[in-house]
Amino acid sequence: MNVKSTSTNPQTYELAIVGGDGIGPEVCGAALQVIKAAVGSNRVLTCIDYEAGADCYTRTGIAFPDETLEGCKKADAILHGAAGLPGVLYPDGTEAGQDFTLQLRMALDLYANVRPIKLYDGVSSALKGRGPGDIDYVIVRENTEGLYASRGGGVVLGDEVATDILMVTRKGVERIVRFAAELARSRNGAPADGVRRVTIVDKSNVLRSFALFRKIADRVMEEYPDIEVDYALTDAMAVYMIERPDTFDVVVTENFVGDLLSDLGAATIGGMGMAAAAEIGDRFGYFQASHGTAPDIAGKGIANPIATILSGAWMLEWLGQKNNDNFLIEAANRIRRSTSSTLISGDALTTDTGGTASTADCVKAIIDSLAHDG
Repeated sequence: MNVKSTSTNPQTYELAIVGGDGIGPEVCGAALQVIKAAVGSNRVLTCIDYEAGADCYTRTGIAFPDETLEGCKKADAILHGAAGLPGVLYPDGTEAGQDFTLQLRMALDLYANVRPIKLYDGVSSALKGRGPGDIDYVIVRENTEGLYASRGGGVVLGDEVATDILMVTRKGVERIVRFAAELARSRNGAPADGVRRVTIVDKSNVLRSFALFRKIADRVMEEYPDIEVDYALTDAMAVYMIERPDTFDVVVTENFVGDLLSDLGAATIGGMGMAAAAEIGDRFGYFQASHGTAPDIAGKGIANPIATILSGAWMLEWLGQKNNDNFLIEAANRIRRSTSSTLISGDALTTDTGGTASTADCVKAIIDSLAHDG
């Protein structure tokens, strides 16, 4: 049964919408259709569009306008499609479109990049013999430090030598590990044994920065005797995610390593089109899919919007928790239920997940399911 507001003036939330490049505007628009269908007239969602990304840079010479940053700062939450195009580069060879995401993390202190790796019923895994219930863990990636903190600050000497610094701080490690431990407390444990577990992933056997990461992480985890602590070196972790994904619950690691591992994890749950993501700080929340802009299929109406739809549901849940708004939390749950049921039926399966649905077909199936939910 749909929960309806008892107020004649429904609560209003302002959302900053940044469609971005390639399929970004398509999947972002798809998610908004589902979000609005789930919320209905019970809440007012004021959606304000902002520019950022490679196309913006091509037209204006600026990839991340000040107006967009200010709009994100004053919004209650941020929903993003995807940004960046391979051929749109700065003189140093890096992608101009990436500045929106990378700079926003720093400007809003979005220190926790949270990427669920969950295999849904109806979706086939690339891992032989693995089905729904076998893969359900979360990668928590420190989002403001690590190797990516060198963005724009590396040194290039005469086109012969280049250096970037991997930065680890006590504050950064402490807060991301606490975030991971608190998340583990809220979950049901690893699928294999039901144990609430935090797996610390690093390269502490080689690099001092990672050795410090592990040392600080160990001290933080002493505060959580109810959570089991596990360890994996970065290269070994890539093997474990294939061989025994059911043993993981919450994984915590450095920025660059987390980026690599979360993409590998996405490949085990049906691809990047199934991989939702959130970037969360103490004040702000930014929600997008883990995938890129896929310019080769942009405009064809075949992009998989599921990851962005699930990210949008997460945005509603985060807003609901932040504002003690149970209606938004339930709306998020309804979106997840409807998404799950349409994946099982096959109505929401796009070509990348073995189906034939277009983007519009997928959205329609989920909205139709929402209308019958409860």
